[in-house]
Amino acid sequence: MKTLIPILSLSILIGCQPIAEKVKPEVIPEYTLPSTHKHNKWSRTIAPVLSVPSGAIVEAFTEEATDAQLNINSTLEDMASVSFDPIHPLTGPIYVEEAQPGDVLAVTMHKIEVGNWGWSAIFPGFGYLADTYTEPRLKIFEIDSTDRLIHFSDKIKIPTRPFAGVMGVAPDTDSLLSTIPPRANGGNMDDPNMVEGTTVYFPVFVEGALFSIGDAHAVQGMGEVSGTAVESPMRFVFELKLLKGQKPYLNEPQYETDDYYAVTAFGTTIDAATKKAVKYMIEYLVNEHNLTEEDAYILCSLAGDLKIAEVVDVPNMLVTMHISKEVLGMK
Repeated sequence: MKTLIPILSLSILIGCQPIAEKVKPEVIPEYTLPSTHKHNKWSRTIAPVLSVPSGAIVEAFTEEATDAQLNINSTLEDMASVSFDPIHPLTGPIYVEEAQPGDVLAVTMHKIEVGNWGWSAIFPGFGYLADTYTEPRLKIFEIDSTDRLIHFSDKIKIPTRPFAGVMGVAPDTDSLLSTIPPRANGGNMDDPNMVEGTTVYFPVFVEGALFSIGDAHAVQGMGEVSGTAVESPMRFVFELKLLKGQKPYLNEPQYETDDYYAVTAFGTTIDAATKKAVKYMIEYLVNEHNLTEEDAYILCSLAGDLKIAEVVDVPNMLVTMHISKEVLGMK
């Protein structure tokens, strides 16, 4: 494993600025990983670049989705030379000490800082309406830390809401799997609700868990229909906490905020993913809230909110279901 670099803020290297609206107690990182410690496949064979105990606070920097093939000065002509080989550079993997298959890794996003620029595009052959929109299109955005807005046009402004499009643990395979589709290990979930303050739960499949993060998005709508969000370099500060003997029903990532609990489910169709999401929420309600399966099913119909996180990361799509903690008597 590589030697840890000193804990110094590297934000200036990518022009990062804080995005949190409310003043929060500062969480001090204990470990730092630069964006140069990267890979873009999923496999248990990818060696970790950092080893940490449960409860560690890690600061990780990530490159934008093309791994610096595009930059703030890029033009439409530059898109023709973009190679998909290095797409989704992920910072990591991080080995969590004592993590074993069957455990759960809880990842809490304490702070997310956006770089000073980002891009969004239409790549021919990619996107939900790829048959309709066949010509390339590139939009570059300067991101001002003061107004925290994406200035889409003179009239249209979108508040930044940054998150990691890709994060997950290593699957139990020697194969080098593509990062494009979401899977049971997490991966390219592209769920814009996994923002600062969210805790994401991952089932552990291999020793050490081997957590990685990347494909940062400054903002994205549910579905990511054109195939890209506002792709931006970013800084993440997160906590890695190992849970043993908890959430035995966890088959795919789940997450929670102060306001709700959510399950995720991937599938090759929206219908397949949706059925899994409903079943996962029922399992959560039965295990954590002492409901019968039948009552949990009815509650899902009354208070569960189905959402389509993404529809473009073939061959899989991701559906989530949220349920209010107020409804559940948790707040």
